[in-house]
Amino acid sequence: MSQDINYPMAAVGAILGGTVGALAWWGVTALSKISFGLVAVVIGLLVGHGALRFAGGKRSVGLQVLAVTVGALSFLVAVFLVNMTFINAALAQQGAAWRVTFPPPSVSAFYHVIAANFGIMKLVFLGIIMYEAWFIPRPIKLPPA
Repeated sequence: MSQDINYPMAAVGAILGGTVGALAWWGVTALSKISFGLVAVVIGLLVGHGALRFAGGKRSVGLQVLAVTVGALSFLVAVFLVNMTFINAALAQQGAAWRVTFPPPSVSAFYHVIAANFGIMKLVFLGIIMYEAWFIPRPIKLPPA
């Protein structure tokens, strides 16, 4: 089960899952005008299952590391998109001419937009996402005979 794993395909599955999860959270936020952090948990589920399915159902610690990494990065991109939406709405209300863009112009801009409202609950949701991404592709341990 942990041999001959197609890591490039697993990465594709994890990235697709992370993209769909991040866009789902952003979409719910954009439509409702409320940032439901619980929806972000979907990112971990989709990343973990994407890595597992695209690896042909194989499981390994390597897939766990891959899924956790993609899950965390997907979460950060989703936080950027959500914050960008709220910041741009506030800028439009104030009549400002400039907007936060995606992709961000620099790593510094990415950091500042994410840090705008990054609190303890974001850390909790990030932890849940990373746990799910770690748990789903874990190797199955059989009980001793």
